[in-house]
Amino acid sequence: MVDPAIPPFLPVLAAALLVPLLGRRAGHALGVLVTAVLVPYVWLVPAGAHVQTLLFGFDAVLFNVDGFSRLMGLIFGFIGAVAVLYSWASGADERQTAFALGYVGTSLGAVFGGDWLSLIFFWELMAVTSTLLVWHYGGRAVRAGFRYALLHGIGGTLLLGAIVWHYVEAGTFLFGSVPGGPATVGLAGTVAPVLAAVGIGVNVGFIGLHAWLPDTYPRPHIAASVFLCVFTTKTGVYGMFRAFPDGQLAVAYMGALMAVFGAGMALLQGDMRRLLSYHIQSQVGYMVAGVGLGTALATAGAFGHVFNHILYKSLLFMTVGVVIYRTGEEHLEELGGLWRKLPVTAVAFLIAALSIAGFPGFNGFVSKGMVLGAAHKEHYDVLWYLLLAGGVGTFLSFIKLGYYVFLHGEYDGDVRPANLGQKVAMVAVAIPCVVFGVYPPALFAILPDTGSYEYTTFTVGHVQEGLILAALGVVGFVILKKPLAKVGRVPDVDAVYNRAGFYGTRALVVGVTELYAAVDRATVATTGAVAAAVRDPAGTLGGIDAVRSLAGDEAAVNGDRETTGGVDLAAGFGTSVLLVTLLLVVALLLLV
Repeated sequence: MVDPAIPPFLPVLAAALLVPLLGRRAGHALGVLVTAVLVPYVWLVPAGAHVQTLLFGFDAVLFNVDGFSRLMGLIFGFIGAVAVLYSWASGADERQTAFALGYVGTSLGAVFGGDWLSLIFFWELMAVTSTLLVWHYGGRAVRAGFRYALLHGIGGTLLLGAIVWHYVEAGTFLFGSVPGGPATVGLAGTVAPVLAAVGIGVNVGFIGLHAWLPDTYPRPHIAASVFLCVFTTKTGVYGMFRAFPDGQLAVAYMGALMAVFGAGMALLQGDMRRLLSYHIQSQVGYMVAGVGLGTALATAGAFGHVFNHILYKSLLFMTVGVVIYRTGEEHLEELGGLWRKLPVTAVAFLIAALSIAGFPGFNGFVSKGMVLGAAHKEHYDVLWYLLLAGGVGTFLSFIKLGYYVFLHGEYDGDVRPANLGQKVAMVAVAIPCVVFGVYPPALFAILPDTGSYEYTTFTVGHVQEGLILAALGVVGFVILKKPLAKVGRVPDVDAVYNRAGFYGTRALVVGVTELYAAVDRATVATTGAVAAAVRDPAGTLGGIDAVRSLAGDEAAVNGDRETTGGVDLAAGFGTSVLLVTLLLVVALLLLV
């Protein structure tokens, strides 16, 4: 056992501050070391609520260790170290890696918090650090980063509202599993769970709230995409579990629809990273479905899939990143036949593709099968068929991606193989994808205790299921190959709300500006009238001759100026008008 006095986010955030000062080589070395050390630290630290303190005057736990947070910490630390190594090998500068480490650190803060206040605090910081990571690349990534920040700001605000509502109901921010927490688990009341589902739904990519994924992740540096594909969505799945630890069927069905929708949209993409981004939504759908089902098997499968997905998805982004790094091309139409020039990358891609598709013998087959098995066992047949359909779409998508990048045709340019650092990073992730697929007990050993369940990975029915899905994917690609080649860029919901947001905002700005101009003109005119009355009150009231004739002042008709006691009557009248005006303004303000 180790001393649990140091929350994992502290050394990572400290490293993020030091990396820009150390230079590129030493900074990246520090980043690899700090994140790698987290793996044994998180594994050995005892379970319990550590570092109990006050946050904004409320009871908080900054380091809560249970089976769920431990699993998240293990995989976050491992992939953090590999991604930093890949960043160094792929030409990322130290400032980008500093932002990336800040992103890793705030994600660790979110998953190890033992209360809702700590979670939302780091949740929002996670949105900030990931936005900075996107913005750092410049160019198109800047506008995508603004849209990303806006969506996550809305989601975070909704989650904050849910947490405040929960506090009103429960009287504490602590989780139910933490000493001193509420008697109930999850979020209390009826409004808080709804707000949380939508707010967290932004992070996990609920349909309609998902478009930030394919809009943002293809934009920044290739190494930044490796970080981005890991932390936000999977922290979202963790948050969904904390909100619904006993499950919620509506959430489960949304997850199943995500699995189908994401795979279908991915199949239509020509941009490699955009295709992979849609598959984040699709695969997270299996996790959300498992959390929503809420049974012991489903929850274990959901977190097993979190662990496995981080492995194979980061590997997919690394392999595609190498292709982009060596060719400069992002689109499938510009590539082909690269298996000869990038053999290690091609093998790593094959392992990752078979893993994400759930082919027998690879890690995705284990965890995806657990979620499917839970749905089938509970007789949610529609849910089960939707998840199977998502599996067919996944096979189709990665057959398409692998075919056009590595097999079909011949790329004309000069391509050098992946460098040593990139190879080491890819191999380090590819190995556990195979190990956990061939020997599932290694995965089961690190899964959280969700209760009693029975599950056997390699049954005849389950293996047949995986092989049938693969066969349907191959046949489907042969049939759809030509039609898919003719598909251009397919719009998503952001094509609607981005335009609506742009033109709506512009209309609002123009409307406010014109209203301001109208008020300004009215104010200037009113001020001018008051000033004229002060300077020439007689003229303002209809002419000096008429005023003086009404007063019966014959001397004024002859051009004489009347004074009383040395005081100018005109000035005195103007002062009176000004005073009356000021009194009217004060009265109006008091009424308002």
